[in-house]
Amino acid sequence: MAGGIITALKAAGVSPLPPVTGQDAELAGVQRIVSGEQFMSVYKSYPQEADVAAQMAVALAKGEKLDSIAKDSVDSPTTKGVPSVLVPVVSLTKDNINDTVIKDAIYTVDEICTAKFKSACDKAGVK
Repeated sequence: MAGGIITALKAAGVSPLPPVTGQDAELAGVQRIVSGEQFMSVYKSYPQEADVAAQMAVALAKGEKLDSIAKDSVDSPTTKGVPSVLVPVVSLTKDNINDTVIKDAIYTVDEICTAKFKSACDKAGVK
């Protein structure tokens, strides 16, 4: 959605662009962050989420309780006290691309820093 909003703002002649944020740190969003078009994106460590989800699925398949894995609980609209593991949320900005999506192997520098974004990556210190 952030990409569509940025496109619409540009088409409407809005300049400078206001801070636009996104969610899930998609590749195009990371590239917009590097280039300065997008301010930030919400990022949760997908490897950490996947690891915890797998641990919980195996425990449930074995008929085990989730107490040793799920230290938190959340309420849904229909169920109270759902066992949960709350993965920390990170504000992904130019300053922490190396320490988040690159470190977690979500994207490589080559995927982010295509020819179009090479200069912006160099300036932001993406390596």
